[in-house]
Amino acid sequence: MTGLRSERDAASLLEAVRQREPLAIARAITAIENRTAIGTELAVAVRGCGRACRTVGVTGPPGAGKSSLINALMQDLLTRYARIAVITVDPSSPISGGAVLGDRVRMAAHSANPDVFIRSLATRGHLGGVTRTTRSVLDLLGAGGMELVIVETVGTGQSEVEVAELTEVKVVVCAPGLGDEMQAIKAGVLEIADLLVVNKADLPDAARTSAHLKAMLHHRGHDERRSILSVSVVSNDGVRALADAISGRLNDCSPQAQAAAFQPASPRAMLAVDVAEAAAALVLDASDSRLDAIVEDVKHGNLSRHQGTRAAISVLAELAGDIQARSRS
Repeated sequence: MTGLRSERDAASLLEAVRQREPLAIARAITAIENRTAIGTELAVAVRGCGRACRTVGVTGPPGAGKSSLINALMQDLLTRYARIAVITVDPSSPISGGAVLGDRVRMAAHSANPDVFIRSLATRGHLGGVTRTTRSVLDLLGAGGMELVIVETVGTGQSEVEVAELTEVKVVVCAPGLGDEMQAIKAGVLEIADLLVVNKADLPDAARTSAHLKAMLHHRGHDERRSILSVSVVSNDGVRALADAISGRLNDCSPQAQAAAFQPASPRAMLAVDVAEAAAALVLDASDSRLDAIVEDVKHGNLSRHQGTRAAISVLAELAGDIQARSRS
């Protein structure tokens, strides 16, 4: 009855999420992140709900001040959007595997606000600046009544282009004097930017950095819709203008563009993700001596990882069949 029980628990938790209970939203995200049976049920149940909220991606190299910038923007954005969620993607802890929480700490000023939900997600080895579960978390937040969701990437340079597939408006943040890091954003992240922000504009070389970005855009023939703004979190200069620019870009987004942020690459690719999530949940949660034996055999070298995977797939097929048979009875 494990499958039926997880379905009931998922349905109960989802109802609490739809009632906008912060604790339920947090528990649901944890279940999705850990790919438990309940998390898998939730991910499937909320698929597409992310269309109910607007989405902004904030990316850029480490040291650019992404978290501090988001923190400064929040007060102004809260006058435009009733409920805001911030998802910060942090490196995984080498001890617990969870998020390091560095970015979230910088937004502590808003953590007590009932209209703000802040959550850190661990990369868990996933490249691209976000996590494997970010899309499902966005869907869940949409189901939980969030009007705006800001996704802050982990901050590793030009590889962070996956956020472009998940959010409507992309903000690329850089700071004066980043040197090699500025070179790193040219080829990758720069291509996805809707808004380029020179943060820490009170520091020397800020004007030079802005000019450098303008020259790069001109040289690469980018369209004029990409704006370059200068912001100083310390003096609050430019923060309102950036909030205006973000809201304006969101207002300009067509319904088709909004839906595209949540559209998988292909139905087959989405099916592959669903199958992988369901299989992972079964491996982690199922109490089955055959799976335990496979784990031990791989651990001690009696089976290669490839052989262990194939053996586990056979066991999972039987377990899935048993669950389906019980659900019919």
